[in-house]
Amino acid sequence: MATAVAIATKESAQQIGIDADGNQFLTFQLGDELYGVDILRVQEIKGYTAVTKIPNTPDYIKGVMNLRGTIVPIVELRTTFGMPTIEYTMFTVIVVVVVRDRIMGLVVDSVSDVLNISKKDIQPPPDFGAKVDVSVLNGIGKSGDKLVALLNIDRLLTEGEMREAAAVASV
Repeated sequence: MATAVAIATKESAQQIGIDADGNQFLTFQLGDELYGVDILRVQEIKGYTAVTKIPNTPDYIKGVMNLRGTIVPIVELRTTFGMPTIEYTMFTVIVVVVVRDRIMGLVVDSVSDVLNISKKDIQPPPDFGAKVDVSVLNGIGKSGDKLVALLNIDRLLTEGEMREAAAVASV
């Protein structure tokens, strides 16, 4: 009986497009680079709207927004990754995610797709030595001819940066 349930579950997962041996990732662009986050961590995608700036916050914290009664800190991923800032376009969005049990918005250049990437197509992040911290990556996924940097969103911000973001949201 348990085997029949497992087979039925696997078949229904395949029917709705979930790869049983992989994961689904929401992919987005920052410049020419393609990044992905586990779809289960994404709450919603919002078109970019003006956020309320909070004085004396770090550069990577864009401000806060009211999301159905919850004050959500907004993090500029370009700044977090040391990339130059750009003018926002009609494609710029805020990806609302759950990071360490907190809701946070991530500003990205554009959302690309939801991709199924099987575990066999995910490689560990390359080792660049002590000078480059790749702990923000869970791995590099291959989807067709594309490479996707798969983010570990729990490690995007340090513990201190998370406290700063939480403090901004509670102002």
